[in-house]
Parts: sequence; C-alpha cells; structure tokens
Amino acid sequence: MTALTIATSLADAPPVDCVVIGIAKGRWGPVLTPGADAVSGAFGSRGAEEVIGVLGMTGTEGETGKVPAVPGFGAGMVLAVGLGDADDENGYSSETLRRAAGVAARALTGTGRAALALPAGTAEAAEAVAVGGLLGSYAFNARRAVGDDRAPVGELVVLTTDEARTDAAAGIRRGTVIGQEVNRARDLVNMPPNELTPETFAGIVRQVGERYGLDVDVLDEKALAENSYGGILGVGQGSATAPRLVRIAHTHPAARTTLAFIGKGITYDSGGISLKPVGFNEIMKRDMSGAAAVFAAVVAAVRLGLPVNVTGWLPLAENMPSGSATRPGDVLRMYGGKTVEVVNTDAEGRLVLADAMVRAGEDGPDAMVDVATLTAAMKMALGHRTFGVMSDDDAFRDHVVDAAGRVGEQAWPMPLPAELRESLHTPVADIANMGERIGGGLVAGLFLKEFAPPGVPWAHVDIAGPAYNEGAPHGYTPRGGTGSAVRTLIRLAEDAATGTPYRLRTSR
Repeated sequence: MTALTIATSLADAPPVDCVVIGIAKGRWGPVLTPGADAVSGAFGSRGAEEVIGVLGMTGTEGETGKVPAVPGFGAGMVLAVGLGDADDENGYSSETLRRAAGVAARALTGTGRAALALPAGTAEAAEAVAVGGLLGSYAFNARRAVGDDRAPVGELVVLTTDEARTDAAAGIRRGTVIGQEVNRARDLVNMPPNELTPETFAGIVRQVGERYGLDVDVLDEKALAENSYGGILGVGQGSATAPRLVRIAHTHPAARTTLAFIGKGITYDSGGISLKPVGFNEIMKRDMSGAAAVFAAVVAAVRLGLPVNVTGWLPLAENMPSGSATRPGDVLRMYGGKTVEVVNTDAEGRLVLADAMVRAGEDGPDAMVDVATLTAAMKMALGHRTFGVMSDDDAFRDHVVDAAGRVGEQAWPMPLPAELRESLHTPVADIANMGERIGGGLVAGLFLKEFAPPGVPWAHVDIAGPAYNEGAPHGYTPRGGTGSAVRTLIRLAEDAATGTPYRLRTSR
C-alpha cells in the first residue's frame, strides 16, 4: 500500500526518485502551477518552462511528460502532469487536483518514492492531492506475482508551504482515510468470487469491525430462516454457499442523527434460473459493489470520528442456478410480511435490499440510502461513469446528488414515474420483482420504494455503470473495481454530523 507523508520542501523531504509538477494551459502557452517552484534549479540554466516547451506539453488535463533533472538536483526525474486551464484567480478545483495526482501516481508505477509538488496550500487542496494520489496508485496485486516495475509507487510526499503545513497535514490525514477506504472497497470488488463468498465477506467485516471498535452482527442462514428473511434466502438458496445479513454500526456519543446505509451484496450473480447470456457473466463478481461501498463508508466514519450514528446493512448472497434455486413464478414472503412473485430470478438485488431495508427501518434511522449495481438499464441511460439517484423525496434526492458532486463523483437525479408502478402488479402476490423493461432502472426504484420505511427520507443509488471499469484507467480510476459511492456516503455522513441544507429529523 502506498504511504503518504508531508514536507515543506525537497530539502525537508526524504530522498525521492521523482518530483511531480503541474502544467496548466495559460493564455500564451503552458505555465507552471503553484508548487512547481520546488523544481527550480532542476534543469540548470535552461529553466523549467523551457524544458516543458521541449516536451511539447500544452497543459491539457491528464497529459504527462517526463524529463531527467540535472545531476545533483536531489531527484533523477521530473514528471509534469496537465491540469487543464490555468486559474490563477480561484485556484484549481479539488477534482482537478485529485485527477492530476491520480494520473501522476499511475505514471509512477515502479517508483520507490516521489514528491507531489502540486498546488496544496490549503487543507482542501492537500486532501484532494492525497486522495488522488492514493486512488491513482491503487493496484490489486494479491493474486499475482508482481515485479518492482509493475508495483505501485511506494511512497508519495505531498509538498506544501511552511504557512500551510498544519492545515495541509490535517487535509492529508483525512484524505488518507478516504483514499484507503475507497481502496478497501476496490479490493473487495476485485476479489475472485471463489474466495469472497457471503461467509468470508461477513468474516472480513467482523475482523475489520473488531479492529476499529464497530458493532458487528451477522445472521447466518439459520437465523435468516427463523426471522423470515424470504428475499435473502430466496436469492441464496440455489448456491452451495449460504447467505448472510451483516449489520455494522458506528455510534458516537455526540451524535444527534442516525443514518442507515444498505448495500447490495451479491458476491456472484449468474442470474439464477434466468441465466445471464454469454458475455454478461464475466464481471459478475462486482455485484457486491454496493455492500463494499457501505462497509467502507462505515469504517471511514469511525476512523474520521464523525459525530453521527451510521449503520451499514450488507445483505450477502450468491445467485446460482441449481435444483434448489428459486424459480420464475415462485412467491417469496419477505421480511415484514409482504409477498413477491419472482418473475425474473436475475432481478435479485432488489429482493435482498428489500429485506434489509425493512429491517433497517425498525431501528428508526433519520435517513436511509441504498446502494446497488442494480440495473443494466441505468448503465444504458447514464453510461459508465455516472450513477443515478432516485427518491420519493426530491429534496433528499437532490441532496445526495449534490453530495456526490462535492466529492467528485458523477451523479444524476432520476424520477420515479407513478405510471410505471402498475407494471409491478401481479394477481398472485403483493408485488412482482420485475415490471416494464423500458425504464427498468426506474421500475427497480419503484419496487424498492415499497419497502422504504414510511416517513423516513430514502434514496436509491444505482451504481451499475461506474462500479466496475472494464476500459482503460483514467484519472484516479483503475481498471476493475472503482469504489463508486464510497466518497458520497462519507460526505452524507459528514453532512449529517455537521449540519446540511437538507433538514433531517434528529433523534433527540
């Protein structure tokens, strides 16, 4: 795992192999960004600007260029990274800095130690550089032998000013927690499904919960049956690995608000009897991305010491076809008593979420958010980088979208059209688990709405698009699991802890 440290100059830092500077698109050509004065003298009499010109860089966001430094400089190489348009008046946005640090970290693969001489003169900017650096240096290497040339950069030193050191250090500490927890979620998503079963996932939660003093409860298949969790049991009954329901809770003595986060935890999704077609099964280990995001967010809440109560619910199951699997046409009695006709066994995520939502509502949370890789329809609607947010409370939906934007995650508000609810009607049960295919992502949201506790603000976050990157890495986003929604959930917890434009009812 890449380490993060802070220094106010290269002389103050341990020896580094490379120094990263920022290049922006100025009015008359590329310009160095604040922080780049750390490399003054790195190129002798030629000057940094001249060398950047030789590299042919324009400052376009994501652009990189490497050049050797002069002997005796203290680092053998300088890496320039593009930040986009120069903004001397307002500074660079946090997302710009996150992406620049992420691009740099990816380019530093195989490097022992590097200094990030990017604009990091405030707590917010330093945090952004720290988060981007940690996320960009991520690699899932646990299942292969990796040579030094493919290993992530070993240490990143964030350079700041003497005046800003205290604030920047606080930002880096916070950014370290956020980056590490997003990477925790990524690790879980990337684990092979023969290793990450519902049982082993629950065991990981127990282990981490004990380390950080979190309350962890696990219901096994026997307890699930005794308490009539028909959705979770129905999805998991076709698998040789039994389902689990995990509750992980952070409580704070100064908290006045309680949040419930529910994450879909299908550790592998074959589609069940409604088997997925060829080409759709290969990445279905990622179908527990919602549970990974919720788990990581709760751990982040305790590590950050947030004065808010946050409870995470992880309904974990493997959806497999077998002689014991749920069939299309079966009726399940959910936790709480409602009955569901299973029209399609590949619409399984909403079944496990529904059980967990009803149970979470019994604890009386002040707001509830579920997170899931729920529908291909949402991916078709919003693409690979944006998640959809639905709610029957427009103000709360917009608050979740706004929270995502503030941490650099792309989100879009989606409606819950009342006319689509009719498509979930069935004459043999209270509701069907599948309705119209056109607008299927919205239909899934309408299904979940039926299980949201009355009077409690609730939002459904469908991360089917951004949860798993099958394409090339970009910015601080790797190939594979991305940790989508972790940062949004953390920000929602911070909002609840510190006050927010959305007025949640408080517990006392």
